[in-house]
Amino acid sequence: MTGSPLFRFGVVADPQYAPIAPSGTRYFSNTLWKLSEAIKVFNREDLAFVVTLGDIIDREWGSYAHLLPLYKALAHPNFFVLGNHDYYVAGDYLNSVLQTLGLRRAYYDFLGGGHRFIVVDGNEISLFANAKGTENYAAANRRISTMKAAGACNAHDVNGGISDEQFAWIQQVMNKAKAAGERVIVMGHYPIYPVHDLNLWDDTRLVDLLTSYDNFLLYINGHNHAGNFGAIGRKYFVNFKGMVETPTTTAFSIVQVYDNRIDIRAFGAEEPRTLSL
Repeated sequence: MTGSPLFRFGVVADPQYAPIAPSGTRYFSNTLWKLSEAIKVFNREDLAFVVTLGDIIDREWGSYAHLLPLYKALAHPNFFVLGNHDYYVAGDYLNSVLQTLGLRRAYYDFLGGGHRFIVVDGNEISLFANAKGTENYAAANRRISTMKAAGACNAHDVNGGISDEQFAWIQQVMNKAKAAGERVIVMGHYPIYPVHDLNLWDDTRLVDLLTSYDNFLLYINGHNHAGNFGAIGRKYFVNFKGMVETPTTTAFSIVQVYDNRIDIRAFGAEEPRTLSL
């Protein structure tokens, strides 16, 4: 295929750093060199931005101090999506996670390459991002109890959900983007399609909302380190592989957006894809 892309952006999923020994297929401390190598590649490219799709760390507050300085070498704007592991810190630090990562709130939108990007917060209703006794913690308990009673495959406490208020905000942004003639790419930590036990608790509701808009192109996420892919017509759902996996190879991508397609350039264990629009 020929022609130049409208723009490009870099993607990292689940670096999940911790200064600890490997466990199973996860090589937590190797993330330092893997992310450094990815940033070197990104810096050689003309990118609109780079996004990390959650699980920046694996655990412990001190891990942020080791990993975040690496991002200072990045020559492009940097965006964070938060994952469940980003909240696996002592309770006293829960309210400092957003500030430490330079975020005002965990869901937001921005314009890149003439396209609208929406970051969703799948940790909003969860048992790990909220202190016990808070309204959202109680809501998470109710939600997971109801899902378990219904036999939902994704009724696990490593997943999370979205409030009605956030859904209303997503719909508002989608409507504004449609009115402005902007195509939309949505980014989250949790997969939403196809069905999987690591999916967002509100997977079906979010899929139905996004696919009801003809200007929605793509949803990207991490969380499931094995990666995954789904399509509903020409609306796509790409689960990027976890960087933390494997001892000697890495996993990251550069997404190239054209008028009529999206090309995913894959590095390391990631898979290349071409998505027709």
